[in-house]
Amino acid sequence: MITPQQIEQRLVALSKEIDEVQNFLEQSERDYFVAKAELEIALARTRLSVRTDKVKFTVSEREDLAIVRCEDQIRAVAIADATVRAARGNAQRVRTQIDIARSVGTSVRASLDN
Repeated sequence: MITPQQIEQRLVALSKEIDEVQNFLEQSERDYFVAKAELEIALARTRLSVRTDKVKFTVSEREDLAIVRCEDQIRAVAIADATVRAARGNAQRVRTQIDIARSVGTSVRASLDN
């Protein structure tokens, strides 16, 4: 049987966990936006540098060259995006556990009152 004290302990643990999860989410989002900004700047610089070459390229060719030259940064942005999505999912998981623990706590208190 679950006691109110066990519910309280679980809620305290979840409270600490949600703080950690939220901090990780904030850092992940910050890292994502920094990586995205760096990528956009690198792509623009690359497109501009291709334009100064003696060979004429189409807009599509310049874009393709920029993508190839910035492939590591594109991967970094994709990984940062995946990290943010996972962190958001984890934060939602912890919030759901908190809601469940609250509901169980209410149910336990109600059954003890009867």
